[in-house]
Amino acid sequence: MDNRVQGEIEKAKQAAVEVLLHNARGPFHGLPRTAGWGYPEPYTRDLMIATLGIAVSGNSELLKNQRWVLETLSKNQTEHGHIPSLVHDRHDRGASDTTPLFLLATGIYRKVTGEEDFLEEAVRKSLTWMEYQSPADRVLVAQQPTTDWRDEQWVMGFGLYVNTIVYACLRLLGLHERAQQLNRAMDYFTISSRVKPQQVPEGLMIRHKPYFALWSYKIYSSERFDMLGNSLAILTGLASHSRAEEIIHWVEVYCDDMRKTGDLAHELPPNLFPYIRPGDDDWRPRYEEYNLPGEYHNGGIWPFVCAFYVAALVAAGRSRLAEKKLVALTELVKAAVDESLDYGFNEWFKARDATPCGQDWQTWSAAMYLYAAKCVEEQKTPFFDEIRG
Repeated sequence: MDNRVQGEIEKAKQAAVEVLLHNARGPFHGLPRTAGWGYPEPYTRDLMIATLGIAVSGNSELLKNQRWVLETLSKNQTEHGHIPSLVHDRHDRGASDTTPLFLLATGIYRKVTGEEDFLEEAVRKSLTWMEYQSPADRVLVAQQPTTDWRDEQWVMGFGLYVNTIVYACLRLLGLHERAQQLNRAMDYFTISSRVKPQQVPEGLMIRHKPYFALWSYKIYSSERFDMLGNSLAILTGLASHSRAEEIIHWVEVYCDDMRKTGDLAHELPPNLFPYIRPGDDDWRPRYEEYNLPGEYHNGGIWPFVCAFYVAALVAAGRSRLAEKKLVALTELVKAAVDESLDYGFNEWFKARDATPCGQDWQTWSAAMYLYAAKCVEEQKTPFFDEIRG
């Protein structure tokens, strides 16, 4: 990587820290805001994912703030261990990913600070909550539609993304036997017959394809590619090294084909593909207004998701490709809805023309950029190296 490119990355890293410091105090009890202007609320999942970037930033003020967020979440935890969707509002419940993300973020914070028993009671309660999210008692957890980070996307039953987070937090917290149970459960194939065979549980492997299914439940499943879920599968080691290589090859070939057809106008991959189109079995009427093909959760380009992909490339030993994608991400985070900004760290972009469409100065966009840059710089994936190990 030449000096000019390295200089651009350093400038983007400084800008990312400035965004996080700007967002560190918001109007809701002084808790961090989710975006610089558009989202003043402290959304739990965004702030938990941002823990990865904050943990490697070396900024003590940001880390201290993250401790406050985690402690506030523990106070607003439900009696049964569920973590709310908004840090300050214990009554805003129902998300499938907030509780495992809280466990993951707490595990990361423990590693950074050395406080091995930090929020031990809250962790114990959340682990119990997660046990009850497994309808078949196989550790594999199920969810309702629109309950994970994709609030305009139907992911039903055993979702890939949520289960990779569950696996990661179990490994980070030292619950290796339970994590291995989850690994085995995911390694079953999705059911392709019209009748579910007795004594054959469904999993998230797809016959004749290298990647994991978006979701599965009984005889139903989706073979659309979940960029975040599969990146996390690589990072956590749920995908073996050979499978990781196959997934990455498939992604790059498919994205090249989309660029040729005009469905993708950027070096970075969309969050979901192939896109869901009108007439498809999984098309929902509401998508016409909120989730068009190549947009938002139906194939938009999300910088925080792309940062996970960069980290996954490092984990798979694809250092040169990781550098290339980081350079593309460095250019992408400059784009903004507010053209007066030098760095937008925007929320998401249209895949077909790379137009920024979300909120500028998004917390997880800035934080995950820091994490991706650290991975490329050190050729390591902090915290995930231990999870894979």
